[in-house]
Amino acid sequence: MENLHGRRQGLHGTRTDRRPVVSCDPVTDRVSIVFTDVAKRYDERVIFRSVSGAAEPGEVLVISGPNGSGKSTLLAILCGLLRATRGTVEYRSSDQGPIDREAWRFQLGVVAPSMAVYEELDAMENLRFFARVRGLGPSETRCREGLVAVGLDPDRRTLVRGFSTGMAQRLKIAQALLHDPEVLVLDEPGSNLDPSGKDWLEGHVRALAASGKTVLLATNDRSEMEWGSRRVALAG
Repeated sequence: MENLHGRRQGLHGTRTDRRPVVSCDPVTDRVSIVFTDVAKRYDERVIFRSVSGAAEPGEVLVISGPNGSGKSTLLAILCGLLRATRGTVEYRSSDQGPIDREAWRFQLGVVAPSMAVYEELDAMENLRFFARVRGLGPSETRCREGLVAVGLDPDRRTLVRGFSTGMAQRLKIAQALLHDPEVLVLDEPGSNLDPSGKDWLEGHVRALAASGKTVLLATNDRSEMEWGSRRVALAG
C-alpha cells in the first residue's frame, strides 16, 4: 500500500503522512485526537496493528483502505465506541488539556451507514426529536438552520420514507451537526450521493475544517481522499 507521497506501508501497520493543513484562526476549546500504536483483533483475526497518528482542529484526517481493511473499526475506536486491543486514544482541548469520556460525547457528531433516521417522521420532526434527546432546549431555529445548511427544505412535510438516499444522507449530516460538535466523523459519507451531492459534501467538509472543526473521514473513494490534510492508509 502506498501513502500519498508514494512510500510503501507495512501490512496492517501505518502512520499518518502530512499535507499542508487548512489554515484557520486560533479558536478556544478546539479538539484534537491523538492515537498511538492502536491495534484491533477479533479472536485470531488481526484487523490492524500499530496504527498511530493525530487529527487536529482545522484538518480532515482521511482513513483509507480497501473493503475489510478496518476503516469503520478504526473510526469506532477513535470515537470511543469500541475498545482497542492495544494502544491509546487521547482527546485534548486546544490548550492541550485532556477531555474525559463524559465530556467527549458532547464534542462528537457521527455520520455512518448504521446511523438511523426515523422514516415515519419528516426532516424537521427528526431534528426536533434529536434536539430533545440531546437536551438542546428551544431548538426550532437551530433545526431550520441545520436543514438549510445541508440543502433541505425545513418546510417540506414529506416523510423520510419518501426521501431519496441522497436526501436521507443530508439529513444524517444535519443531525450529526445539530449540537455544533467540534469533531465530525464521516464513514463512507458519499456512498449514497450523486455527483452534485458529492460536490456539495466536499464543499461542506472543507468549510467545516476551515472553521476550525476536526473532521475524520473513512473512505475508499479516491476523489474523497483528496479532501484530507492527513491520511492513514490501512492495508487489506
